[in-house]
Amino acid sequence: MRVAGVIPARWESSRFPGKPLVDVGGKPLIQWVFERSSQASELDEVIIATDDERIRECAESFGAQVAMTKKNHPSGTDRVAEAIHGLDVDAAVNIQGDEPAISPALINQIAKALKKGDCDMVSAAVLIQDEASVKNPSVVKVVMDAKDYALYFSRATIPFFRDTSDVEAIEKQLYYRHIGIYGYTAALLEQIVSHEPSALEEAEKLEQLRALHLGARIKMIKTEEPGPGVDTPEDVPLAIEALKNAGLI
Repeated sequence: MRVAGVIPARWESSRFPGKPLVDVGGKPLIQWVFERSSQASELDEVIIATDDERIRECAESFGAQVAMTKKNHPSGTDRVAEAIHGLDVDAAVNIQGDEPAISPALINQIAKALKKGDCDMVSAAVLIQDEASVKNPSVVKVVMDAKDYALYFSRATIPFFRDTSDVEAIEKQLYYRHIGIYGYTAALLEQIVSHEPSALEEAEKLEQLRALHLGARIKMIKTEEPGPGVDTPEDVPLAIEALKNAGLI
């Protein structure tokens, strides 16, 4: 199985226009993500998928393969699907373009799980250890079965403990936060982008619920807390600090 890593990167962002090209410790943000992703030995190629010529020029300046995509994609998943269309690949890993300290080891785990052939999609989760995150609707929770396949994703507190406080429930280590890295078979990816959002997806505003609605088996990789992403200009110093702590700068 050939697996491509695809990094969606768009210029327009309501909170941080031009984010992919912001300087983070001496390099554009997108370059950090590309270089870290390129260290994942399980990927056969790494592609930056963008709709902006400024990002294309920057990416090509540091040797990245670039796929120019439409501007009107509703999600990164649609951009990934267009980027791999016509390529000789069987699966793709959708790598967030705003996490400069992304772990090559995690990307490898995602790709390896796809290559085993017993799932349609792979993602990741980290143990939640604080009550605020459990109750925060911005923190997406995932519930898994005994073999770590996803049962459901929600912004609500799941699982709900009827006779136990959240603090006691945290001690039972059953709360997991979903991390936004996805691996898909090419067949599932095509299926996802050709279907309208499901009612559950519309309710929760979580795209992965479309895959569950379509009957996909989603394998979850339990991992460590990732480095900070860059969502706003205020996040840049935190990302630089994370890169320093990891010995990358």
